[in-house]
Amino acid sequence: MTVPLMTLKSLYTGALARFADRCALTMGGHSLSYAELQRGSFQVGNALIDLGVTPGTRVALAMANCLEFAVAAQGVIQAGATRVALNSMLSDDEVLYILADSNTRVAIVDAQRFELLSRHRDRLPELEQVIALGPTRDCPSDMMPWDDFLASGKPEYTDVNVTPDDLAFIPYTGGTTGKPKGVLHNQQNIYLNLLSHQMELALQDDERFLLTSPLPHAAGSILMVGLLKGATHYIEPGFDPATVIRRISEDKVTLTFMVPTMIYRLLDWLEANPEPRPDLSSLRTMLYGAAPITVERLTQGLETFGPVFMQLYGQSEAPNFITRLRREDHNPAHPERLLSCGQAATMSQVRIVDDNGKPVPAGESGEVAARTPYNMLGYHGLPEKSAETLVDGWLHTGDIGRMDADGYLYLLDRKNDMIISGGMNVYTSEVENAIQPYPGVGQVAVVGLPDPDWGEAVTAFVVPDAGAELDLEALLRHCKGALSKYKVPKQIHLLDSLPLTAYGKLDKKALRQQWAAAV
Repeated sequence: MTVPLMTLKSLYTGALARFADRCALTMGGHSLSYAELQRGSFQVGNALIDLGVTPGTRVALAMANCLEFAVAAQGVIQAGATRVALNSMLSDDEVLYILADSNTRVAIVDAQRFELLSRHRDRLPELEQVIALGPTRDCPSDMMPWDDFLASGKPEYTDVNVTPDDLAFIPYTGGTTGKPKGVLHNQQNIYLNLLSHQMELALQDDERFLLTSPLPHAAGSILMVGLLKGATHYIEPGFDPATVIRRISEDKVTLTFMVPTMIYRLLDWLEANPEPRPDLSSLRTMLYGAAPITVERLTQGLETFGPVFMQLYGQSEAPNFITRLRREDHNPAHPERLLSCGQAATMSQVRIVDDNGKPVPAGESGEVAARTPYNMLGYHGLPEKSAETLVDGWLHTGDIGRMDADGYLYLLDRKNDMIISGGMNVYTSEVENAIQPYPGVGQVAVVGLPDPDWGEAVTAFVVPDAGAELDLEALLRHCKGALSKYKVPKQIHLLDSLPLTAYGKLDKKALRQQWAAAV
């Protein structure tokens, strides 16, 4: 049988064989060559097939960053199955909800979830088999040890009748506006999305990737595209600034992926540890996204690392590349562009629409809508929400933005984050960009809190720089000089840290809930 093109099995069977002798992955002193990764993927794929897995069967991977994640993910591809992504930072309730909602039949989990699944197996009637990653002696009796599972699969290629229309991937939204939603992508969607990554990143033949954020999320897509190029991937269990700098300096990392919070911490660490000066010359691309970054910190990053920054804007519904802000767009001589998330990606069309779905002129604000060949098929089990989000082939993102005459997109807010204060629209990013440059401000988040007079009161939460003592009255005076009167925060609160979702995004929903109760 010949596997059809536009399937992940056709894509990766050839790619892993092509780079057989290269190092694919390294973590914690252990490495896998591309040949070893492919052998493991065949074993996992065949072991899943022996369990009755067929194209479209949901297989969940719930594990922290590890080499086995890549082996398991490639094994799911070889079986033609549907991978369900579970971040290691999800709460127990979120894990149980996603496993049940996605109709998962097989789950591969690490020790973090052993007790949870053993205790609540009765809440997951469709879950037929759990594979336990870890020493066999620690494996619960109702689970199959990973080593036994792997050994049961033949280390050889097996034909599978998978088609471009079969489901390949179900990521779940971050849940910042309600329960997580399962986002449906078929084989062709993800195939084309990976090709989009290849075009936008312009990878070279000697790439060395450093991945420190959770692989079940956006970093996993970066890993997937790196494997198509024969890159070596340095996987870390989590983000640590010192480790990042050491990897770049000693292992000559060429690309890393971060969210803005990581970039802030990296810059702070370098500022606090100026000697010995690390060699950062190998770094060609610092890819960032998942949340906006402030102009001041981005400018600081350019001064520190040089012209290596590339911003992506995407969603689970259209992964990673709706727009791209190129390296050359990160130019301090044109600071207005640093507020942008770039122009439409090569395989994407983007427009700004009003509440009726009609395009608005350049410069006017509205909802960002995108049309790509990798837009989701819809939300799992939510036909009404799917129809509301996908209209005539356009993905309505829920983001508010504007587009300039050159096609650069500027994100202003999430629809649900925009503040209506005294009848006036306040975009939180504008207030945050006014506060961030103030001396001593490390991080800032702005939300609207219930107010009997204003409806919503503009409220700022600030994390000071290490050792800084902020004068809130002086900061408020700064805001009054930088913002229209109705945009000036009614209150500013100092915090030790800002809440993040399990996907590393700023969790404004949690801020609103916590502080609304205190109003």
